[in-house]
Amino acid sequence: MDNRPRRTPIGQNLGMHRAQLPEHLTAGSFSLRMSDKSGVSRTRTEAKDLATVSRGIRVPLDSGAKGAAALQAYTELDDSSALTHVSAARVWGAALSWRLEDDWRVHLGRRSGLSMPRRVNVVGHLMTLLPGELVEYDGVRLTSPARTWLDLASMAGVDELVVAGDSLVCFHGPEFPALREPLCTVAELRAIVADHPGARGIRAARAALELIRVGADSQPETTMRLALVRAGLPEPELNHVLWGVHGAPVLWPDAAYVQWRVSIQYDGAGHAGSEQYLRDIRRESLTREYGWVEVRVSKDDLVGDHPAVVRKVRAALESRGWRAR
Repeated sequence: MDNRPRRTPIGQNLGMHRAQLPEHLTAGSFSLRMSDKSGVSRTRTEAKDLATVSRGIRVPLDSGAKGAAALQAYTELDDSSALTHVSAARVWGAALSWRLEDDWRVHLGRRSGLSMPRRVNVVGHLMTLLPGELVEYDGVRLTSPARTWLDLASMAGVDELVVAGDSLVCFHGPEFPALREPLCTVAELRAIVADHPGARGIRAARAALELIRVGADSQPETTMRLALVRAGLPEPELNHVLWGVHGAPVLWPDAAYVQWRVSIQYDGAGHAGSEQYLRDIRRESLTREYGWVEVRVSKDDLVGDHPAVVRKVRAALESRGWRAR
């Protein structure tokens, strides 16, 4: 048996000897400024288990960081930088149109008078920020929900702003299966528009304000509502609850025409599974038992200049006695 010590090529097994990073640096991105404060050597920050995503920013390869964790280093670079626009909207969980979802650049802002943020994959903004428009949330510095929505107006159309606005003001009370608190109110959106009359995209923001409603959970639900209204159909009610004979809520349609007892349900990707399919059948059966008719809408029903959802909902309304004026 050969008991002679084996020679290990230089560089092999180095990962076994790397110093452990402090736990707070392992969950997402971190700046060299932060690692310096934590006593981590610059040699350690150049190790191959860390990715350099921008100058002075590292991300552990195995962190799987998303949302605020992935972006937190950008606000650690200095005491004046904050996430804005699409980047802030992602942290807040605002619904974004498909076009805005494709913008994966990091939007970073500073107050007017400071230097413009400039680095790879970063869109810099110099901004006039009023008290309360810059906050800390989930470990990052970013614009408030209402201010984030206003800033989106500089890069979004009216419908895209309605989508984002609906998601920010969405509220579901205790009678719903899942409580949902709004990130801001319609009144706060109106106030921030009034506070910044010269903001880029202010006309689109004002137009979108008139179309934002409380109760839409997702982009497709907002798109569906706008299509129905623009086709001349009545505006459906959101957050309507059907109560059972024993005083308990039994149905929560995505949109409802209470006068004609027509409910609308949007079936997204999550409705493809067998269990969900059975739940959808039971829901439709229960809807009929309570004297309502259900219109099921899919993604395909929302596309095109003349989306099929309009035809389907119009037919249901007419079957219940509605007539266009």
